[in-house]
Amino acid sequence: MAMATAARPMSRMIESPAVGSHVCTIRVYYEDTDSEGVVYYANYLKFAERARTEMLRDLGFEQAVLRARHGMSFVVRRCAVDYRRPARLDDLLEVHSRILKIGGASLSARQSVRRGGEDVADLTIDLACIGANHRPVRMPADLRGALAKFSSGGAPILTAWQP
Repeated sequence: MAMATAARPMSRMIESPAVGSHVCTIRVYYEDTDSEGVVYYANYLKFAERARTEMLRDLGFEQAVLRARHGMSFVVRRCAVDYRRPARLDDLLEVHSRILKIGGASLSARQSVRRGGEDVADLTIDLACIGANHRPVRMPADLRGALAKFSSGGAPILTAWQP
């Protein structure tokens, strides 16, 4: 009997007038909700994490490879969330990710969780790059360049989602 593999969220990079944006589509499952079928508040952080991981993957940078090849990982330093509307069981959500600032060993991102064009939650996330010793390390130049496509002034790129 064949074993099922976890489905990869659908993601794509889109173009906006001034800024590149990455979009990751996530379905709300029963495990994401409370007894009323409403998404549990902490799960928005999981949705945002998945979207950032898919953004990196779509740019050609897998987190395990960054750790193995460059000895670096991302950790959340700060997170602020504004909850606008409840998401519910079976909703199809889009997590829009945009880079606000890229530092030598840090980056800030804005992520909006949307359902059918309406904002459900807005997150502002500050990430730090750390090495194996849990001390700050510089991001590799090629990663910084790739992430710049999603920041102010970066030239947005387009790709199609592939399962």
